[in-house]
Amino acid sequence: MAHYVILNENNFVINGHVGRDENDIVLDDNGNPIDWEIYYGAKRTSYNTRGGVHYQADNNTPSIDQSKAFRKNCAGIGYYYDPIRDAFIPPKPFPSWTLNEESCLWQSPVPYPNDGKRYTWNEDILNWQEINFKR
Repeated sequence: MAHYVILNENNFVINGHVGRDENDIVLDDNGNPIDWEIYYGAKRTSYNTRGGVHYQADNNTPSIDQSKAFRKNCAGIGYYYDPIRDAFIPPKPFPSWTLNEESCLWQSPVPYPNDGKRYTWNEDILNWQEINFKR
């Protein structure tokens, strides 16, 4: 099974569906293999790919076979398909964030703290703000 997304005229993802696996060879009336992207009028997306790395299903371990990693990120509704990079780019979460050209993911101007606490981005102060859960 493979995943495909439909793009609008501006290359934004507007829908998605599951289709024939790209390794499923079916011949057309002329004896040529069917190109499933052309057949569906859609772009294939790699379900377990994030930041240009393909991960094993249901965990965060990179797959041994990285040939499955393509188009940088698994596409979702609202993602942009960049034909120059051949990559899906998620919506920009905040105006201050910049695109990482290698991963095609957005990065905050300040790294997320690595202290085990939970944070949310505060665009007004351009920094992470700790989430305080009240009990």
